[in-house]
Amino acid sequence: QVQLVESGGGLVQAGGSLRLSCAASGGTFSIYTMGWFRQAPGKEREFVALIHWTGGITYYADSVKGRFTISRDNVKNTVYLQMNSLKPEDTAVYHCAGDRLGYGRRSADEYDSWGQGTQVTVSS
Repeated sequence: QVQLVESGGGLVQAGGSLRLSCAASGGTFSIYTMGWFRQAPGKEREFVALIHWTGGITYYADSVKGRFTISRDNVKNTVYLQMNSLKPEDTAVYHCAGDRLGYGRRSADEYDSWGQGTQVTVSS
């Protein structure tokens, strides 16, 4: 399993942007399908975006489509989440997750490597 560390969270006004990073170590990053999930207080963890280990396929939750972009750099062993046009409802702890040779499913149960998370707070 890879070890994952997120960074880039913070406080931003509605309409602003943030870029989250997730650095991987201890495994072959290039064969991991990577996902971003988020969990707001009192709510279930929800899928945000994923990028297949081949790099050519991405999926997004409807709530972020057109505003968020997931990408990866297999040289830097890092996956990114560019978040634009942020809304207060995007406020949550964001976690990255890895699924070795994963098919690209949206269920958190498919992922066996998780980071600790980074807080994103969007003020209105």
